[in-house]
Amino acid sequence: MTALSPHLRQATPVVAVRGEGVHIDGEDGRRYLDFTAGIGVTSTGHCHPRVVAAAQEQVATLVHGQYTTVMHPPLRRLVDKLGEVLPRNLDSLFFTNSGSEAVEAALRLARQATGRPNVLVCHGGFHGRTVAAASMTTSGTRFRSGFSPLMSGVVVTPFPTAFRYGWDEETATRFALKELDYTLQTISPPADTAAVIVEPVLGEGGYVPANRAFVQGLRERADRHGFLLILDEVQTGVGRTGRFWGHEHFGVTPDILVTAKGLASGFPLSGIAAPEELMRKAWAGSQGGTYGANAVACAAACATLDVVRDEKLVENAETMGARLRHGLEAVASRNPAVGDVRGMGLMLASEFVTGDGEPDPETAARVQRAAVDEGLLLLLCGAWNQVVRMIPALVIDEAGVDEGLRAWAAAVEAGTSGAAGR
Repeated sequence: MTALSPHLRQATPVVAVRGEGVHIDGEDGRRYLDFTAGIGVTSTGHCHPRVVAAAQEQVATLVHGQYTTVMHPPLRRLVDKLGEVLPRNLDSLFFTNSGSEAVEAALRLARQATGRPNVLVCHGGFHGRTVAAASMTTSGTRFRSGFSPLMSGVVVTPFPTAFRYGWDEETATRFALKELDYTLQTISPPADTAAVIVEPVLGEGGYVPANRAFVQGLRERADRHGFLLILDEVQTGVGRTGRFWGHEHFGVTPDILVTAKGLASGFPLSGIAAPEELMRKAWAGSQGGTYGANAVACAAACATLDVVRDEKLVENAETMGARLRHGLEAVASRNPAVGDVRGMGLMLASEFVTGDGEPDPETAARVQRAAVDEGLLLLLCGAWNQVVRMIPALVIDEAGVDEGLRAWAAAVEAGTSGAAGR
């Protein structure tokens, strides 16, 4: 008999047979509160009626029109709709399927446009699993080990991860920017540096937000030295952080923006946005792909953007995120095993630590499993998988947040019993 690879392990034992809003119905007949959203993908919730209707209508008309062969109306509509939410100067788009592919497209554009070989990445960042994207990923060795040699030209510079360093945010930021300057002086001179790429909030790296001083420091150095600023908004985009784009928190516009995940409510679609002048510097034939900008995915994305606007889901992410964070902090205040609560909007996490402050993946795993028993689906992240993250759909309401917090409190109590003395 054939079977899935033994390394494709599920984070939960649930076999999902139906999804609706922020809930999943399991094959076991139980309804679960889904705080994973397909790893931040089902932004408008499971099977939002307007997204489903748009996809069904498109399936009946044109499933696939390969977009370097023929144009199709859903793609034209999507370009127009993204123009309403993108920074004004990011007026040229290229679409593909996954976040990894979009990251690689951004890297290729940066190298071709600048003629420079190197890319700076921030320690703890996740940018994908394909070879180039994995070479730029430093959130955990599991994403980049065992298939060396990796792509050359990647230089790692610190991210202001204040909790890990044991510093305040200002100190961590000052350190990270000073080390970036040192890196440019000792490893990757500006003349060799095509771009710096960073997530507004580290994803797999532990849900660590950047801050205004750090991102503005990156922007200033990119402008001064003539390299590009690429913001990987695969997970932070489309309202997740309480702004449409995560970088809006920092008062900075990137040269290249990468988007995916929540863009099409579960249909595979990703892309990059850049100024047309910059996009023109890509070499002929360097942008393309068989399935990119699939007609059904584009139709779903158009409906997703309409729902996000009409149902004010960006504002809802900010409001419900504040409510969720308040509840998470209340649980943490009662349990020393939770060392930190952090994130932005509806992208929040709790980091578990031992009594001496070291990462505690065992307790995090127990809590995550206990949450399933409470009917709450969660995921782990962080270098040691010591962080439990929450990414519910942007349609969540007060009742859903409170339901999740009740389950979370019970799961933390169950998962940390006896852990403090270890």
